[in-house]
Amino acid sequence: MANRLSAETSPYLLQHADNPVDWWPWSPEAFEEARQRAVPVLLSVGYSSCHWCHVMAHESFEDDETAAYQNEHFVNIKVDREERPDVDSVYMEAVQAATGQGGWPMTVFLTPDGEPFYFGTYFPPAPRHGMPSFRQVLEGVRAAWADRRDEVAEVAGRIVRDLAGRTLAFDAPQQPGADDLAAALLGLTREFDAVRGGFGGAPKFPPSMVLEFLLRHHARTGAEGALQMVQATCEAMARGGIYDQLGGGFARYAVDADWTVPHFEKMLYDNALLCRVYAHLWRATGSDQARRIALETADFMVRELGTQQGGFASALDADSPVPDEEGGAGGTGGAGRHKEGAFYAWTPVQLRKALGEEDAELAARYFGVTEEGTFEEGASVLQLPDREGLADADRIASVRDRLYAARERRPRPGRDEKIVAAWNGLAIAALAETGAYFDRPDLVDAATAAADLLVGVHTDDRGRLVRTSREGLAGPSAGVLDDYACVAEGFLTLYSVTGETPWLDLTGILLDAVLRHFTAADGTLYDTADDAERLIRRPQDPTDGATPSGWTSAAGALLTYAAYTGSSRHREAAERALGVVKALSGRAPRFIGWGLAVAEAALDGPREVAVIGPAGDPATDRLHRTALLGAAPGAAVAVGEPGETGVPLLADRPLLDGRAAAYVCRGFTCDAPTADPKVLEALLR
Repeated sequence: MANRLSAETSPYLLQHADNPVDWWPWSPEAFEEARQRAVPVLLSVGYSSCHWCHVMAHESFEDDETAAYQNEHFVNIKVDREERPDVDSVYMEAVQAATGQGGWPMTVFLTPDGEPFYFGTYFPPAPRHGMPSFRQVLEGVRAAWADRRDEVAEVAGRIVRDLAGRTLAFDAPQQPGADDLAAALLGLTREFDAVRGGFGGAPKFPPSMVLEFLLRHHARTGAEGALQMVQATCEAMARGGIYDQLGGGFARYAVDADWTVPHFEKMLYDNALLCRVYAHLWRATGSDQARRIALETADFMVRELGTQQGGFASALDADSPVPDEEGGAGGTGGAGRHKEGAFYAWTPVQLRKALGEEDAELAARYFGVTEEGTFEEGASVLQLPDREGLADADRIASVRDRLYAARERRPRPGRDEKIVAAWNGLAIAALAETGAYFDRPDLVDAATAAADLLVGVHTDDRGRLVRTSREGLAGPSAGVLDDYACVAEGFLTLYSVTGETPWLDLTGILLDAVLRHFTAADGTLYDTADDAERLIRRPQDPTDGATPSGWTSAAGALLTYAAYTGSSRHREAAERALGVVKALSGRAPRFIGWGLAVAEAALDGPREVAVIGPAGDPATDRLHRTALLGAAPGAAVAVGEPGETGVPLLADRPLLDGRAAAYVCRGFTCDAPTADPKVLEALLR
């Protein structure tokens, strides 16, 4: 049997390369094989750090008998959803339309023309809780294909026609106004969990994009309720089990409404987005806790997700091998056994082994470790309840350091080494800003190294992006809209922090591709380029998921680029794109948070700040730092030397009586320049 996955760059596909299943990567050849054999396609979509993807793989895809049945009756295609978000999006839409829910692993049966006709997610190896076994599903689909082919074709055709009719349209392609944003705030207030922070119930996800909107809304309007929702949510997450109290960084989500027990995988995108939220919260309030979380999260990304090539790996797994010498996280050991959370959870016995009796008792009280446990098998997830005065800071620091060292001796979770362009763009923005705010040039250097990797490995000579790479080798998948938009956001932020003009120039190339290949005549945006592989429908989704949508991210990058360059073409494209935010903000503000944040910037101007002064001059640096810390939503900050002509915002800006000067503008109409950082700070309120 050919090992077709062995040459792939996706770690998820490589995990399945030695399965007895005869897997194909997504390719025209796979569908041609299905036509030649006259069999359906079994499409399995997942990702490397997905817990239930691993479970189904161990139960079914590694089982010789099940694999033999799959190989005989199907052409089996394995897809990494993070590498091919377009494939995932199209078929997930079909799954959700048919079943009312979705998730991963996603299991879809297709005709040889790629038309879906039967759907599911995880299937167990034996019938369970009313769910059929995977083998029963395989046998049922095979029988339907053999005996009721016409019925299968009719179902598939109806599904495809339904999906084709879902092209998004909106009647009022204009950006939201102040009333729309106030209504969105009211809608969020209704859904806010005033007791626990966050929005909605369990499972509870970090609402990163909504928090950015609320911070910007507070900055523009002074609405205290908006800031209070951010403070309460950030406080609850920082003290909860969703945050790694020893090593920093956030898990994907909490399975409960109290932020206590996380789903333990750690994603680059969550940590990049939350690092920025906490840095912006510190900028708004001066909170010591926000500063600590921002820096610890930034350090986590660099330390645990940084790659030798300078970029950032996608994720750490939720599962890890159970440490035999400890009996696992409260359970019994066993060679080769993996368990979710084994790396992170603690029992009182494990605390005593690591710290000794007296400090173990302190750690248990400080981090909320109980005999009953808050997780599984008597283990607890470390939290940080309010323990002020429990012990002096030096002793707590010693306990934390020793627990961290003991944890480092445990078997580590696996790491998805794949570099995703969009997520690295988010990390670049977060690290550049955090480094600038807290005088950490090493973080700015890390952001620059990741940006260099995206230019050198992910960008071709036409300025087009490749979505993924691994170990310095570009993957096979074309960049999608959120790659272009999030990388542009990262480059724009890096430009604002460093003043290095090439980052602005590269942004222009990326946004030209967005306007040429992703934008329709009416201003709507598509997730894939007009010259990308044709699927059963062209995906188009403006709503936020785990990351900002490509649509609203593109609107934000277009808006900021226009502020630097004065380009009416980019400004108008941003305003047209924001029309979808106006259409959705009243109905679903939780799922259009980044669009609302961009709309806040558009309503504020955004402010354009030009800082002119000699490089290395302390006066220039003070003005530049003040501009970066300004509260104005989405302000575009540029710094350059006198006589700068390469950036329109900086052109024709003289010094002020021979001193470094700052100009605050809207639409390139400027207030009087100032050399006083305090005056500049006031202008940016």
